[in-house]
Amino acid sequence: MMTSAVDEIINFIAGENPARVLDFKASEATRKRVFDLIDRSKKEELSEKEQAELDHYFQLEHLMRLAKIRAYKMLHP
Repeated sequence: MMTSAVDEIINFIAGENPARVLDFKASEATRKRVFDLIDRSKKEELSEKEQAELDHYFQLEHLMRLAKIRAYKMLHP
């Protein structure tokens, strides 16, 4: 269950421009960095700072997925 603060943020992101939210993709550089961190994490080679970076990315990705779901519902009631 989402907290009201998370729900508020997701509504804000999705509501600003639902079509742009649905179209959003991370840059190629970001995707490469994340894939590198994931690959290296499987080999247990990440520093604490790198693990924190990867964890933050996963949190942001989760919020963005929720915002995309909300944006889709706004565009397709």
